[in-house]
Amino acid sequence: MKQIYGRFLLLCASLLLSAAASAVVEGYKYQFDSETDVQRFNTLAEELRCPKCQNQNLADSNSPVASDMREKVYELMQGGQSDDQIVDYLVARYGDFVHYKPPVRKDTWLLWFGPVIVFLLGLLVLRQLRRSQGSRKLAPLTEEEQQQLERLKAAQPNHTDPKA
Repeated sequence: MKQIYGRFLLLCASLLLSAAASAVVEGYKYQFDSETDVQRFNTLAEELRCPKCQNQNLADSNSPVASDMREKVYELMQGGQSDDQIVDYLVARYGDFVHYKPPVRKDTWLLWFGPVIVFLLGLLVLRQLRRSQGSRKLAPLTEEEQQQLERLKAAQPNHTDPKA
């Protein structure tokens, strides 16, 4: 039994290690002049989002679109373009979605401030609910209700009076 458990753990560890190895950026595929360019490429690949994968950056995505975008980043870097120029090119082609932090504009206003507005509205609703619950007071029992309560208390054999 211990051998089977040990083999199972070894299999799981090897699968995890192989998955981590496949997530490495194809940075070694490209030829760079300096270590600074390698760092720059890796930074851009981590800061830009794959339009197909929704929440993966170019470094983590294995999709064909992400591979094409990494190729384009490399081409633009070799062409002497700055990081801002590269990002501007990709935004012009794929939209603001390739940014993890889209710019604040009229069309992204709700994206930036919507969660805060919803949170504040939720606080107002909670405050209003607490006020309405706090203002509710129970009306005193009428004489008839009081008599009915006394009859019910007397009908229960195990009733103990808390006032006694």
